[in-house]
Amino acid sequence: MDPLYIALNLFRRRKFEECVDVCTESLQKNPYDQAAWHLKMRALSEQVYVDEVEVDEEGIAEMMMDDNVIAAVARPGTSLKVPGTGQGLPSAGVRPMSQSGRPLSGFVRPGTQSGRPGTMEQAIRTPRTAHTARPVTSASGRFVRLGTASMLSTPDGPFINLARLNFAKYAAKPNLAKALFEYIFHHENDVRNALELAAHATQASHYKDWWWKVQLGKCYYRLGLYRDAERQFKSALMQQPMIDTYSYLCKVYVRLDQPLTAVEVFQQGLEKFPNETTLQTGIARVYEALNDMENAVRYYKDVLKQDSTHIEALACIANHHFYTDQPEIALRFYRRLLQMGVFSAELFNNLGLCCFYAQQYDMTLQSFERALSLAEDDMIIADIWYNVGQVAMGIGDTGLAQQCFRLALSSNNDHAEAYNNLGVLELKKGHVDQARAFFQTAQTLAPHMFEPHYNYGALADQVGDLQSSYNAVKKAVEAYPNHSDSKNLLVQLKKHFSIL
Repeated sequence: MDPLYIALNLFRRRKFEECVDVCTESLQKNPYDQAAWHLKMRALSEQVYVDEVEVDEEGIAEMMMDDNVIAAVARPGTSLKVPGTGQGLPSAGVRPMSQSGRPLSGFVRPGTQSGRPGTMEQAIRTPRTAHTARPVTSASGRFVRLGTASMLSTPDGPFINLARLNFAKYAAKPNLAKALFEYIFHHENDVRNALELAAHATQASHYKDWWWKVQLGKCYYRLGLYRDAERQFKSALMQQPMIDTYSYLCKVYVRLDQPLTAVEVFQQGLEKFPNETTLQTGIARVYEALNDMENAVRYYKDVLKQDSTHIEALACIANHHFYTDQPEIALRFYRRLLQMGVFSAELFNNLGLCCFYAQQYDMTLQSFERALSLAEDDMIIADIWYNVGQVAMGIGDTGLAQQCFRLALSSNNDHAEAYNNLGVLELKKGHVDQARAFFQTAQTLAPHMFEPHYNYGALADQVGDLQSSYNAVKKAVEAYPNHSDSKNLLVQLKKHFSIL
């Protein structure tokens, strides 16, 4: 049988490694076999292909040294760096916040874990992804994996020596050029050479091929040249409106901190592609990042009208209902996810909480047990034990609650909420020094939380350390300006100091 036919068949069945092996054998017999060379490039690219629209993690360098400043003091509701107070949003006392002041979303996406940190110290201390305690930099995570993939797949050396390629010659052959670009961009992770090839190919096509303009935009985006990327994507949209191109352009505007422009572009896309769930989800994400939960939930519901199995929309709506004191409705959405086959520790953890607050106590502990049996990551195990501790506090079993919080800390020693709650339990027992130590640890680990600041301030006030109390309560009011107890204590302390 023809080896090329075998290789094509393997490629169609997504058996890329076997396809590469067959192509390599063909190329050893005839190194100038363009069909085998092209197919091997495609197979190697597919092995490491990642959808650029979805995966986008902002590194420390991009956040702290961003020179694309639009306005130093943005109007509320127009900037992702300073999210507004939000419409239809529960207060920080009900819904946990990330250190940028945004509520935690119901669905883990890149960049949703902690938002933009205020200082370099916070950026370095805060984990940037759901799976690592190390902050993400431009050189970590996905790009390193893609860069080393070339060595893994061809241990004898690189498949193509990019330094010797004449890009102008290959750019004139459209079919070969596209496969070569994807190989350089995805497999070799060599953005500069990919950009050079894309520029030559755009010229060769007399600037009439929208696909090359999109690739140029992707290269510029990866290099941090956002305005150049914006021009290329706009030019591509004028020639050929495509859903992905609208998404790429909106990514540029989000990175430039222009969320309202991103929403406008998504809506222009919806005029061309009515009821397209990708674009509707994009609008909902932007509104969620702006703390405008009313509009976010409205768009997520529109997504569900078109695609009733959209996991992200279901999870975010369920999360919103849970934090707006409607656990029964949230439970319906989470059960729907379970029926769809989503089977994870996070889902059972959320089901357990919904059952507890909806007073379906028979299912609560069963859900948490299932969540613990499914959990593999220490961070998730810590969160589950913390939630079991919250349930124990709810039923008045302080002994069980203390055990659960300590188990949470044994899995994740940086769990600020568990330290704060252990401090409250120690204070109830009258152990002031231990309570103070727990509150101070929680303050250090999570300066964006108002609870440890207030608790420490109230404790310091009781024992007569008024200066420490004033400093802590001031931080609590900064973290959550509407917390009445913090404001009352601050007024009381100011009166006391004015008398002195």
